[in-house]
Amino acid sequence: MLNADSRAPLPQNEPVLSYAPGTPERAAIRRALAEMSSQTHDLPMCIGGKDVRTGVLTDVLSPHARAKVIGRTHQGNPGHVEAAIAAAMKAQPDWAATSQASRAAIFLRAAELLATKYRYVINAATMLGQSKTAHQAEIDSACELIDFLRFNVTFAERIVAEQPLSPPRGGIWNRVDARPLEGFVYAITPFNFTAIAGNLPTAPALLGNVVVWKPAASASLSAHVIMQVLREAGLPDGVINLVYGDAQTITGVALPNEHLAGVHFTGSTGVFNSMWKTIGDNIGRYRTYPRLVGETGGKDFIFAHESSDLDALAVAIVRGGFEYQGQKCSAASRVYLPSTIAKEVRERVVAMVSELKMGDVADLGNFMGAVIDERAYRRITGYVAHAREDGSKILAGGGADDKVGFFIQPTYVESPDPKSKLMSEEIFGPVVTSYVYDANDVEGALTLCDETSPYALTGAVFSRDRAFVDHATARLRNAAGNFYVNDKPTGAVVGQQPFGGARASGTNDKAGSLWNLVRWISPRTLKETFVPPTSWRYSFLEPDPT
Repeated sequence: MLNADSRAPLPQNEPVLSYAPGTPERAAIRRALAEMSSQTHDLPMCIGGKDVRTGVLTDVLSPHARAKVIGRTHQGNPGHVEAAIAAAMKAQPDWAATSQASRAAIFLRAAELLATKYRYVINAATMLGQSKTAHQAEIDSACELIDFLRFNVTFAERIVAEQPLSPPRGGIWNRVDARPLEGFVYAITPFNFTAIAGNLPTAPALLGNVVVWKPAASASLSAHVIMQVLREAGLPDGVINLVYGDAQTITGVALPNEHLAGVHFTGSTGVFNSMWKTIGDNIGRYRTYPRLVGETGGKDFIFAHESSDLDALAVAIVRGGFEYQGQKCSAASRVYLPSTIAKEVRERVVAMVSELKMGDVADLGNFMGAVIDERAYRRITGYVAHAREDGSKILAGGGADDKVGFFIQPTYVESPDPKSKLMSEEIFGPVVTSYVYDANDVEGALTLCDETSPYALTGAVFSRDRAFVDHATARLRNAAGNFYVNDKPTGAVVGQQPFGGARASGTNDKAGSLWNLVRWISPRTLKETFVPPTSWRYSFLEPDPT
């Protein structure tokens, strides 16, 4: 046993590679894409450290080349979910007893593997399977996931170091034991961020928890790579168990299980609400009250004041709304423009959108790829069709084509109704809707911004008037969990902008910070008295002297 106060190296955010012409990374990602796309990947589950193949296969398609099968997942049934839970519970005692430093070393090694050997592998998997550009894959599946792994180690050290007072000369030693939860954590991860898919199972595991992990089917290839990295880094068998299959089937087994201790979720508000209800209906089953941590929907805003820098505002609308096809929970989706500058902003945005190229992400000249699947394509194009019918103006884009891939043009809409469907509902696609407000009624527009949507994930205010910035920041205090001043409402960085929202956007437990990790411990207080009393009598009971 190592007798040392083991502190991990202080984390730094992983540098983002540019992929500019002539750079080594540009050549490396092209090689990785060519190699990875040349085969159809066999994607088994991982239960108890063993690859599990069922022969019941589901194709994983490339969204921008829908005829291309990039992998086949082995689908699990209820028995496999039960086996994953059993494997997790078997691994729990030894993993919980492992020192924090030893657990940390595994995830730090995983971070180094991602930064080196697997950097272009995980990026290529994300590009092929989730239709991200090289830049979007780099900031997500490489840099952000590396940051999560490194920074979480330091956050965990801070939690363990937070200890109560012990009175001087009191003969008492007080401590807090940062115990893992008593049971397993069910991690359900989305398609749109590989970093989230890696963080949701590993953050609880770092603190000694065991996990059953259900990734989004469309992100199966990148999930497979993450699991490969964790196993190579030395993660013990059964600590994280990866299962593929029908989401309702897997959840239907996991949620009612008596050993469920927590849910780590990113996805839709409706699904999270349903899970919360199921847990509530089964509350008498559990050995402990499950922790529910969820990041859900968003209808993220940009609110512009007439003092805004017009070029910066237009760039924020375009980048914030159309990067990764608007498939970010933080993507700019509704814009409030004052009447005094609306025309100039409109012209700038339309001009920029006309320059955006869309297509196969292997072509590094493309700004956008395809939306994730046919279901998303139908839903998003339905909103575009609605815009043509409700009196809105489609100022740019509006087209779509699914013959080769699920491509939807970046679409910029102006709505006459500040509470229209396009201004209030989550679209999760490349559709940005603006509303022009009377510049003489800024207060009314701020109220609309605050009250129109049920969500409160991200938002931004643009202004060069400091007094207005301060006023809007106060007025919109509860409208967004991540609030940006003169910047787009996307791109939170681990350790810099802890991420999460409230209202219908989730439990706001702030991924990328200490606050999220606190949710995965069940603290135990210890008091040790060195010289305990040997008489039951207190001094006040003694009689007064005669």
